Amino acid sequence: MSATEKEVQDKINALLESQQLAVLSTQRDGQPYSSLMAFAYSADLQNIVVATGKSTRKHQNIVQDSRVSLLIDNRSNSEDDFHAAMALTVVGKAELIEGAEQSDYRQLYLSRHPYLGKFLSAPTTALFKIKVYHYLLVSRFQNVMEYRVRDESDIFT
Repeated sequence: MSATEKEVQDKINALLESQQLAVLSTQRDGQPYSSLMAFAYSADLQNIVVATGKSTRKHQNIVQDSRVSLLIDNRSNSEDDFHAAMALTVVGKAELIEGAEQSDYRQLYLSRHPYLGKFLSAPTTALFKIKVYHYLLVSRFQNVMEYRVRDESDIFT
């Protein structure tokens, strides 16, 4: 691993660790849709975990088209944001978590959001793993760094 790749990974990890919420983007019939979501992430940066009600529009959108993106940022809505804010775009494919791996991902999610235990345990809640294809980290509105996690063919086939 190169020093640059390690630097990007460290910045991504720091931003993910510092934030509790992300904006999930889905689409249906060409119409984009955004939702504020609690999230958790795997230490290897390969997966992001989100939960949603099964009767929601975002759930329906994911079922129809599993390609999603997330936006995670550290803005404070102040002038300093123009110099210090970072935004991370995550591009990937959402998969319903079922079977043996469900326990591990539930534990990962609840370790970041223990107050959502009742919501996560409800039969009306679906837990999704977003298999990350790549991250785009933007700082100072112009500095863009990309970190590829998997080959695109692993995600969109």
